[in-house]
Amino acid sequence: MLTHLDNNQIETLEDRKRIALINSLSGFKSLNLIGTVNRQDQTNLAIFNSVVHIGANPPLMGFVSRPDSVEKHTIENIRQTSYYTINHVNKDIFEQAHQTSARYKRDESEFDATGLTMEYKNNFPAPFVSESNIQIGLELREIISVKTNNTLLVIGEINHLQFPSDIWEESGILDIEKAGSVTGSSLDGYHTTQLITRLKYAKP
Repeated sequence: MLTHLDNNQIETLEDRKRIALINSLSGFKSLNLIGTVNRQDQTNLAIFNSVVHIGANPPLMGFVSRPDSVEKHTIENIRQTSYYTINHVNKDIFEQAHQTSARYKRDESEFDATGLTMEYKNNFPAPFVSESNIQIGLELREIISVKTNNTLLVIGEINHLQFPSDIWEESGILDIEKAGSVTGSSLDGYHTTQLITRLKYAKP
């Protein structure tokens, strides 16, 4: 038995069911905590499942921020300071990471609310998550408005990168399974992964 939905049927689904369905269609996603601070030294930490590779030279990463129709502390802080961190979610902290999706007040830090450890280092102005094994410090390069649904594609350049030495393979790849990184599905699924194999660079 198969289920078929056309665009009209998708549109008439109950809101939460439609959001869960559409969010799950793109498959397994990376899970990251984005750390920011504003000019008043109020810190913020939020989980994102939309972080993507943009390019390697210069080293760029992007993530999607939802519309500005309600308070979005992460994007507001980045606009103020131009700096933020991306921290891999791992098996030890995924429950705390999930809790950062709650709507805390601006003056209530998710670091304090979840018990995750805020860490400043290497003279970088935004806070890292100490418990994360792969930590990335970025400087804002561009914010692109997606007119279709008023979301924002935020693009940053990697300024700092820290990870355990033993997960860096000779080829240059990071063994993110060895780092304990987890992946997500829809808005509430958390998964570990298992590498099948690595294939050679494809040529005609």
